Amino acid sequence: MQQLVDGLRLYHGSYTLVECPDIAKCAKFKDFGQGFYLTSSLEQARSFASLSLRKAKANGLVESGYKRGWVSSYLYHDQGEPLSILAFDEADEPWLHCVVAHRKEGAFPEVLAECTAFDVIAGKIANDATNATITTYMAGAFGPLGSSQADEICISLLLPERLTDQFCFRSEKALAHLAYEGGERV
Repeated sequence: MQQLVDGLRLYHGSYTLVECPDIAKCAKFKDFGQGFYLTSSLEQARSFASLSLRKAKANGLVESGYKRGWVSSYLYHDQGEPLSILAFDEADEPWLHCVVAHRKEGAFPEVLAECTAFDVIAGKIANDATNATITTYMAGAFGPLGSSQADEICISLLLPERLTDQFCFRSEKALAHLAYEGGERV
């Protein structure tokens, strides 16, 4: 897992260029909750830009003829007031419970409550390729939610060593540590 260090370049893939992130415009039921999501992987951001464009077309946010998405890039600066960061180094049980707590209402309320204290949550990305496995887990198909058996089955099916990283900037204080560098059409 890439650590959030001064000078780290991060990318955001979207159907539109994002020069000034606004947490209020961010979706609420993502892996680490409502926030501005970035990755250290340019390839992952490009992939997400394409996916975001398809979703924006389906939801009528852009015209069907719109052909390209954007990758916006930022530099992280470790300056000013320190951030409270929760980082998951592995796709393990605590990571899985955090993702499910944010995606499924009422699941793992203690985890959800603990997460409110953090400006940034970082960990492996549970992208659309892993969505079916996590949805199956949330439905209880692997066993009771949070049981060792269900957790082990779900995590083994996710192939966690193949997952890239994501950083969810959840506060205005966290966003102040990002410096916009530019955008690339993809």
